[in-house]
Amino acid sequence: MFDIGLAVDNDSPMATVTTSPQTFTLTLTRGEKLLGLLRDLDVPRSAVESVDVVPDGLTAVRGIRAPGLGLPGVRAIGTWRRRGEKSMVSVRRGQPAVRVRLTGQRFDTLLVGADDAATLADALTAGR
Repeated sequence: MFDIGLAVDNDSPMATVTTSPQTFTLTLTRGEKLLGLLRDLDVPRSAVESVDVVPDGLTAVRGIRAPGLGLPGVRAIGTWRRRGEKSMVSVRRGQPAVRVRLTGQRFDTLLVGADDAATLADALTAGR
């Protein structure tokens, strides 16, 4: 198992991503779970279609929030929907993010803010 160290613990203001050869786990903070009406997510690596780094995660959010928290220009946490796509989002202003496109999962896309988004993207694509 490889923890890329995006957060020290689950009370920190950021999600934690932990990878293994078969899966990766997105562990949300209590605040993200409560405000976004979300839960932690385990994803098999075989479901990962693509991984991109976006320079500002907040500007990459597309669709209508349902349910979740959207503070315009500041923070987005929750589920965003648009025609044929459902995204799990946890991003903040000015922070880079990783966009993970999935197949056969509850969400079609994950958009997660990370201070070192390039390292996270590399960890998610390693071994594919």
